[in-house]
Amino acid sequence: MADPTNTTDTRKKVEDEIEKIRPMLQADGGDIELVDVEDDGTVKVKLVGACAGCAMSQYTLKLGVERVLKKEIPEVTQVVSV
Repeated sequence: MADPTNTTDTRKKVEDEIEKIRPMLQADGGDIELVDVEDDGTVKVKLVGACAGCAMSQYTLKLGVERVLKKEIPEVTQVVSV
């Protein structure tokens, strides 16, 4: 069974890193919302504002957000947009 404490700790780490990424997205009129952190390390986010309709949003998600989160938080296995 998954350890809920570990998931809670991971969620806090993800929230902290997203706060560091957020100003870059806001500078372009967008933003990011954390939806969930699953036991398997999947981070679910929602891109909003200008990011929601941007053709480059998947690049931002994978090459920006996912790269940073995986580098800083080894428990993160992937980042998906919901």
